[in-house]
Amino acid sequence: MSPSASDGVTASTPLLQSDTASSLGPASPTSSSSPSLRSLSSSRRYERAAQKQRAMAASRNLSFASAVLSSLCAGSVTVFSLYGHIFQERLHYSQFQVNGVASAASIAMYIPVPLLGYICDRVGPAPLSLMSAVFFGGGYALAAGLYKRAAAASVPGVLGVGQHGDVGAGGRLAYAAMICAFVFIGVGTCAMYMSAVATCAKNFGRGKHRGLALAVPIAAFGLSGMWQSQIGSRIFYERLPDGTKGDVDVFRFFLFLSVLLFVVGLVGTLGLRIVDEQDIIDDAVEELERSGILDGSALFTPGRTERGYGAIEQGNPFEEDGAGILDPYKDPDDEEEEEARMKKQWVLNAETRRFLTDHTMWCFALGFFLMIGPGEAFINNLGTVIKTLYPPTLHFVGPPTSAATHVSIVGITSTVVRLLTGSLTDLLAPSPQAQHVQITSSALLSQQRQQRFSVSRVSFLLFFAGVLSLGLAALASGVIQNHGERFWIVSGLVGAGYGAVFSLTPIIITVIWGVENFATNWGIVAMFPALGATMWGLVYSAVYQAGVKRAIVPGEEEDNFCYGTTCYAASFWAMAASVWIACGLVLWAWKGRNGWAQRGIVV
Repeated sequence: MSPSASDGVTASTPLLQSDTASSLGPASPTSSSSPSLRSLSSSRRYERAAQKQRAMAASRNLSFASAVLSSLCAGSVTVFSLYGHIFQERLHYSQFQVNGVASAASIAMYIPVPLLGYICDRVGPAPLSLMSAVFFGGGYALAAGLYKRAAAASVPGVLGVGQHGDVGAGGRLAYAAMICAFVFIGVGTCAMYMSAVATCAKNFGRGKHRGLALAVPIAAFGLSGMWQSQIGSRIFYERLPDGTKGDVDVFRFFLFLSVLLFVVGLVGTLGLRIVDEQDIIDDAVEELERSGILDGSALFTPGRTERGYGAIEQGNPFEEDGAGILDPYKDPDDEEEEEARMKKQWVLNAETRRFLTDHTMWCFALGFFLMIGPGEAFINNLGTVIKTLYPPTLHFVGPPTSAATHVSIVGITSTVVRLLTGSLTDLLAPSPQAQHVQITSSALLSQQRQQRFSVSRVSFLLFFAGVLSLGLAALASGVIQNHGERFWIVSGLVGAGYGAVFSLTPIIITVIWGVENFATNWGIVAMFPALGATMWGLVYSAVYQAGVKRAIVPGEEEDNFCYGTTCYAASFWAMAASVWIACGLVLWAWKGRNGWAQRGIVV
């Protein structure tokens, strides 16, 4: 550095001194004050940049807090077991009808995910949060009104639902209205959860702590079932004639959820924001071009034709359509915004096509379908499964075996394992060199071989899927029958496996296919469990109802209740086998022909 280049620069600003000196070049004897002025200008630019970084960090943290709050309340549908058996007892629904309500919520929670993810990627998470407020508030308010009307009847059939599940015209209308209410609840769950997880994925998904950043809102979603079940059973409960606590007061509990979730949805509308989204899009364009997947040397530049990857052919600048480009009165900010919007649209569309044409995605999605479906079916039917452990005439003496207790066990184990897998994969799983797309190359493969000890995220997924299958197999084997004090083993294993699979799947999606189109990609995969939950719910209902018919004593009427392993063993053995098949599919996507390992994808 020349002596004159440091004139006027204090010793307290060595970084600025170096930057200034390098930008000035050789000193001029006629401009001795120039370095000082330029240093001051550089200092101001540095301060403005620092202020911008602090503002962005604050915005990310605020969005993260809002996302966690949304997730912490969004999982209200997971406490269905808390009142599902009450529908059976008070509204005289059959097991098929109870599962119909639960399945309606599950289908509505998963089927709209691709559409809502598509909207979230293109317009942001705030509109989805507002949508969730409307659907949650209306859905639970409608369900509360329908339940109160039914519960007020002192005899069966006031709503048209007979004592043995026979449904008249009025009953069909009331039952359809209850289905509609839970469809609203399912859509609200989908919208609130998607807005929260997509916000965290895009704001933090490119950093080294992507696993934990995604695991926290996902874990909060699992935790929501735990604390809401405790609120329902300990605060909104019915008092029995002898003064003891009874079942949850469904009407008051539904009203509480309606108000709570409406408010949380409004908070998310104001708090959920994607910070620096344009940088994510620009990085995606650069990495796609660098990968060789796209010939992107001139995105949105003159001369590009329809054969270009999303560019628009530039017309004659003197024609009417092109004249606006040279219009001196045209706001350049508008042009930049339009170019940014078109670039984002192109990247998201290209990424959606790439995701859908990847055969490994379909194996992975099918495996997710076969893993999560059994877990969902167990959680939805936990209350009725518990009631099959003892004959109706036998009063169990010992630790309470209530649905609320085991919903909480599922929620706690699910939450702990989600946080654990998010943290462990950040520490132990290999770190990809590219944040958006990974390309097979000898250099990359050599780097992987030289990398420190690591455990693939897929290995974590397969291990916890095995844990899930162990819980299902333990229940199916009959070792829990007449031993309700052992049921925590089943709920703990299923909760751990279910939580880990739901946490690791979106993390793997961000690692393999990037974050800019995460909501759409995750939405496509997350749609599959709806079919799984519905299918296994129907299987369980069919086995249960067959057990009811076998238990009917000649001369007595059917009471819709079942006791013994015949009520559930066959269905849960099939669910365990489903998880084992899912593990094979995921293993094929990872290690099979042209799978992730052969492509050199670090996962």
